[in-house]
Amino acid sequence: MRYQELSYWLSSLDEPLTPRPALPGDADADVVIVGAGYTGLWTAYYLAAADPSLRIVVLESEIAGYGASGRNGGWCSALFPTSLPALARRHGRDRALAMQRAMQETVREVGRVVAAEGIDCDWQPGGTVVLARSAAQLGRARAAVAEAREHGLADDDLVLLDAAEATARCAAEGVLGGTYTPHCAAVHPARLVRGLARAVERHGVTIFERTPVTAVRAGVAVTATGVVRAPVVVRATEGFTPALPGQRRVVAPVYSLMVATEPLPATTWARIGLAERETFSDYRHVIIYGQRTADGRLAFGGRGAPYHFGSRTAPGYDREPRVFAALRRVLGELFPVLGEVPVSHTWGGPLGVARDWAASVGLDRASGLAWAGGYVGDGVGTSNLAGRTLADLIRGQRTELTALPWVNHRSPRWEPEPLRWLAVNAGLRLMFSADEAEQRTNRPARRAAAFSRLLGH
Repeated sequence: MRYQELSYWLSSLDEPLTPRPALPGDADADVVIVGAGYTGLWTAYYLAAADPSLRIVVLESEIAGYGASGRNGGWCSALFPTSLPALARRHGRDRALAMQRAMQETVREVGRVVAAEGIDCDWQPGGTVVLARSAAQLGRARAAVAEAREHGLADDDLVLLDAAEATARCAAEGVLGGTYTPHCAAVHPARLVRGLARAVERHGVTIFERTPVTAVRAGVAVTATGVVRAPVVVRATEGFTPALPGQRRVVAPVYSLMVATEPLPATTWARIGLAERETFSDYRHVIIYGQRTADGRLAFGGRGAPYHFGSRTAPGYDREPRVFAALRRVLGELFPVLGEVPVSHTWGGPLGVARDWAASVGLDRASGLAWAGGYVGDGVGTSNLAGRTLADLIRGQRTELTALPWVNHRSPRWEPEPLRWLAVNAGLRLMFSADEAEQRTNRPARRAAAFSRLLGH
């Protein structure tokens, strides 16, 4: 496999993506982790740092960073898939606020480790600007700030911007206002995950690559070349989870696709903005996201690719010409200065969505089976919090992290097919239609609000 072709990020690495050796046979460990993405590697990192005597084995079907960790939008943010109001309704205001504060601290923690381990990943804590480009979007921006205040966040955690303030940060077409949060850093995600893999190896962790796990059971992770036995088995497979026996309906793998331009000249960046490498989005319903890369490209992505029947994932699903064309069109609408600037890279991959849109982390002490995931695309930061939390749970520590409301949360399983296929794709179409309706009428689309309530947002 030509791993460099999986994303712009992997193609721009200055290292050969040669797989580490595969598992040669049966082995014993104290902890075996399935998946060498952010979740698995952060878990290994904090476990090894807390107890260097632990024998930790990581099993990866391809190479470290093969999945979403090497293909995402490069936002290390404090975003959490479950909204603050929804968390407060389920767990109370104080626990919801604790969850949000933990996510904010996570951004700083990742920056700390990046510096401590010397990981060169273009780390830039420039925050996030979310633009409002219609009256309906501006209403959602105001509501987001009001909700943040109501639930205890500080004035500078989420700031309402007027048109001039928002445009000064990101000069998209037709900006009426927006919001800004400092709790996000732009990052080269593939450099982060590859650097993290080398860091865990320095701490004594063993990584086996090109070693697909065919089953996870209490005390064992099974592969074609051997079985790794351990008292604790961690599932850190996110969008690829449904391929494991018994896990088909745990998360739905939903594809997110991206494009990147050629490097843009300074004169173009002067017109676009993002001078502090702020990550950016807007308040439409179908998510878009972008960043200014360290080498001067605009990397831009969004939802829109279909969910595939039976929760299937396949390399061909990373390539949807219709979605790439739509992303390029939206990019031109946002920034007309880009004109005919060519797209140099296109890519995509699956992310994991739980049935209740709730990320979770946990450990079943009776079986020794642990898990984390369901990040809905917010995994760059959330996976670090998951890794620290799993390290505490596995070591039997009662900490502020293990008391957070997402710990040991059990999401309901997705419906069986064809209901799952119908529901996910119908929801996607509904949100597209809501954006189209708002563009025509300049009024909030009630269908989107109803769908959000159905999801428990």
